Amino acid sequence: MASQPDPGAEALPRIGWIGTGVMGLSMCGHLLRAGYPVTVYSRTRSKAEPLLAAGADWASSPAEVAGQCDVTCSIVGYPNDVRDVHLGPNGTHTTARPGSVLIDFTTSEPALAVELAESARQHRVHVLDAPVSGGDIGARNAALSIMVGGEAEVLAGVRPLLERLGKTITHLGPAGSGQHTKLVNQILIAGNMIGVCEALLYAWRSGLDLDRVLQAVSGGAAGSWSLSNLAPRILKNDFAPGFFVAHFVKDLGIALTESRRLNLTLPGLSLAASLYRELAAQGGNHQGTQALQIALSKLSGLDWNSR
Repeated sequence: MASQPDPGAEALPRIGWIGTGVMGLSMCGHLLRAGYPVTVYSRTRSKAEPLLAAGADWASSPAEVAGQCDVTCSIVGYPNDVRDVHLGPNGTHTTARPGSVLIDFTTSEPALAVELAESARQHRVHVLDAPVSGGDIGARNAALSIMVGGEAEVLAGVRPLLERLGKTITHLGPAGSGQHTKLVNQILIAGNMIGVCEALLYAWRSGLDLDRVLQAVSGGAAGSWSLSNLAPRILKNDFAPGFFVAHFVKDLGIALTESRRLNLTLPGLSLAASLYRELAAQGGNHQGTQALQIALSKLSGLDWNSR
């Protein structure tokens, strides 16, 4: 049974939440703690148990979620999952009420975001593509960067909700613009992760104290989010996922497809995609993106974990 909302919370819209993975669980938890009434669905109910214990209601399908809620949010794995959740036979578009809002936080295909918006328009429903960046740390700290495509007026209406999840909320343009911007983000991260991992490999083989090296370079021109947040994990041989390699391979694949469509040649992106595919082939799909360190070390005949 869901807990009773705090006094004054009755005016808050009911939120539907679909997807309770590494990031979705924390994101939805922030909304619950803020007093929003929440209905949740996940393909694996056990992953939603912390939310149910905190007061969320359970729904048996995305359609059931959308039929009950004013705003339905999703953050799932792959474009096919997005399509199934929203356009499938038990998807949100079959039951979403006119005037309600669907927000997809998944990193997906720009063309699919446009398709979702067109379908929703036929049902008098609003859609925002709003992929996020910041990984598990950003999700836990409600410090995500949220990149939004869709109608500015719709974003204005749900901004208070998004402010519970992120520190940077940017409207980029019409449907699909959020997804394009997230691909920009992933291209930046991919190149930076190669640099972080290669630099640490060089420092190790040079006989340097790696902790002191990080202290020396993190505050200068070489500083980056990955260097500050993921390099320390690498030094501890902590390759647990803040963001799954499998999902990053998916994102880089979408970015490559879009770059070809735009007649672009992006050799850095191509290199990063090939290195991450190799890491996945080595069994790294369920590790974090910082596990690229392992694959790069192997190219030099080295075992990072044994240093």
